[in-house]
Amino acid sequence: KNFLHHKSKELATHFDVVAIEDLNMKGMSRALHFGKSVADNGWGMFTSFLAYKLHEQGKQLVKIDKWFPSTKTCSSCGNVKNMSLSERVYSCIYGVNLDRDYNAAINIKNEAIRLLALA
Repeated sequence: KNFLHHKSKELATHFDVVAIEDLNMKGMSRALHFGKSVADNGWGMFTSFLAYKLHEQGKQLVKIDKWFPSTKTCSSCGNVKNMSLSERVYSCIYGVNLDRDYNAAINIKNEAIRLLALA
């Protein structure tokens, strides 16, 4: 719990806007390959701490829809492809090769920028 407070405070102190995926942790915990480990990871508590601390400082938390294809979309060209969870590198047909999570983070950032521009 202390770690979650520390990290949420660190993000709220250093950034005016933080973007995260609005993950359905209960649904993920019921999935065959995740089970109890997902339910125990504290994500919900962390996002609550983060939202509170950002709001307290007049900053913003942008939640990206859980159905946004962050891991399936090339952050360089926008090409979308299906990937299994075991695939850890996003390889685009145009030659871009990025770690799957890094690629998803770029897509989440870009989607947050798009949503903020619409607001």
